[in-house]
Amino acid sequence: MADKPSYLNFDKAAYHWRPDTDYRANPEEYRVGKGEQGVLICEPYKSEIGQYWRFKTVEIAEKSSEKIYRLFLDYIAQKDFVGADMARKFLQMGFTRAGRYANYKGGKKYDAGNNYQQLDRGTGDEEKARAAQVFYKLYKQAEAQPAYQAMKVEWKKARG
Repeated sequence: MADKPSYLNFDKAAYHWRPDTDYRANPEEYRVGKGEQGVLICEPYKSEIGQYWRFKTVEIAEKSSEKIYRLFLDYIAQKDFVGADMARKFLQMGFTRAGRYANYKGGKKYDAGNNYQQLDRGTGDEEKARAAQVFYKLYKQAEAQPAYQAMKVEWKKARG
């Protein structure tokens, strides 16, 4: 099943992030997780940040990633680790999703109508590859930000 999408075997009950939790009011419920986990669930951050997340063109990706990075810095200044981590995840997701569209036409990696066979790579959009790099630069900058790194170490030590 390694060549199939992971969402086919998704165990919703075991997933830590809950859409009915307000993670600003209940930050103790937040877990860093791996990669982008929880990014499309954790409110109110999903709505605050997600409204700016776009990567259709390089110009749009530049505006989007810069706005999200400014939000990231604002969350750091407010000592809001959950917000900062969610902004970092949106930057990472800008890189990975734009990359998916760069590699696969229409962003579709699997053919649902053909037993989820993986589609041919290299059929995507070159503009999306450049947009992915725009997000990658600020994602890496966010990850390397010393205040964020310190907050993340403390958070993981205290909460996981």
